[in-house]
Amino acid sequence: MSIFNYIPWNVDPEIFSIGPISIRWYGLLFALGFVIGQRILTKIYVAEGRTEGDVDVITLYMIIGTVLGARLGHVLFYDPVYYLSNPSEILKIWEGGLASHGATIGILFALWLFSRKHRFDYMWVLDRIVIVVALGGALIRLGNLMNSEIFGHPTDLPWGFIFYRSNEFSHVPRHPTQLYESLSVFLLFVVLYWLWHKYRSALPKGLLFGLFVTFLFTFRFLIEFLKENQEAFEDQMALNMGQILSIPLILVGLFILFRVWQNPAPATPGGRLSDSRA
Repeated sequence: MSIFNYIPWNVDPEIFSIGPISIRWYGLLFALGFVIGQRILTKIYVAEGRTEGDVDVITLYMIIGTVLGARLGHVLFYDPVYYLSNPSEILKIWEGGLASHGATIGILFALWLFSRKHRFDYMWVLDRIVIVVALGGALIRLGNLMNSEIFGHPTDLPWGFIFYRSNEFSHVPRHPTQLYESLSVFLLFVVLYWLWHKYRSALPKGLLFGLFVTFLFTFRFLIEFLKENQEAFEDQMALNMGQILSIPLILVGLFILFRVWQNPAPATPGGRLSDSRA
């Protein structure tokens, strides 16, 4: 097999270590999603009459919702028997095990709490947060690539990657599905940001959130056909867990878009709630 028929991938997931502390690409890219996202969200909020302080508060809610949701999603969706039998293992996030569907649920719940406490229009908040969530998702999938994990089935396409650090699949070119997802979600980020930048005063409430959820999880459903299953129990299923969890989120997105089509009214400027809705 010629080297020109595949891309060798043997990146060390660890950037450097100091004693027992190690800095890994995944953790760096995960953190960058929040740092860059906060800067973009600040620009969005200030442009719409909110303050940087609002962004600081919502970022804290986002971090907690993302981490807790992603971890509990992995525990409950992918290996509940093991974790419920070994509850102390749930806390060991540094050993891996974060589920994007769980992160989505955690973010939605955290932002509902934020909106309720700080008197924001919930859908206004979601329409703007999905812009930076898309960027964060693109960076996280790059982190998966640096970890040589969540890759695809064998391929003879010239951009197939050989993941040398995966002991089980280290000699066959495979679809770099992490890269497919990262590029697609980055494109979604560009589209959402462009729509907000060009039409923000006239955007129908729910449009950005509906587009984000529908397209993100439709692509996730389709890309799973190219992926290796993450857990052995999925081998006996017609659809894997990622596809099953994507279906209700796609339906939510389509429902939101249908509501937008029925009532294309823009949100209250700045996402403010009246006293009667507080």
